[in-house]
Amino acid sequence: MTAIIWDLGIVFVFVGMLFLIRPDVSKRIVEFFKKGKRIYLVGLIRFMLAVVFLLGARDCKVKWVIAAFGILFLISGLVIFMSGPKRLRPILDWYQRQSSILIRVIAVIILVAAAVVIRSA
Repeated sequence: MTAIIWDLGIVFVFVGMLFLIRPDVSKRIVEFFKKGKRIYLVGLIRFMLAVVFLLGARDCKVKWVIAAFGILFLISGLVIFMSGPKRLRPILDWYQRQSSILIRVIAVIILVAAAVVIRSA
C-alpha cells in the first residue's frame, strides 16, 4: 500500500509541474468538469483517494500525515457531493478568471503537498 501512496505522490508531482509550466491546462480541465454533472467524478476520485490514503496510512513512515491527507480527500469529496454542480460552478468560474500567477502558486502548493506525501509514504 505504501508503494501506491508513493506512486500517487509522483502523479501529484507531475500534475503540479504541468500546472506550473502550463497554467492554461488547469483551466481547461476545470472547464471539462464544469459541464453537466461531471463534477461528481471529481468527488468520486477524491473518495477513492481518501480510501487509499486512510487504509495505507498504517503502513507509512509518517502515519498521521497520510491519514490527514486521507481525511482532507474525504471531506473534499463530501463537500462536492453535498454542494452539487449548481453551487460549485460559480467557484469554478472564479478559478478560471484567475491570473496565471495564482495558478502557478497553486501548482507550487500541489508540489509541496506531493513532496510531503512522498516523504511520508
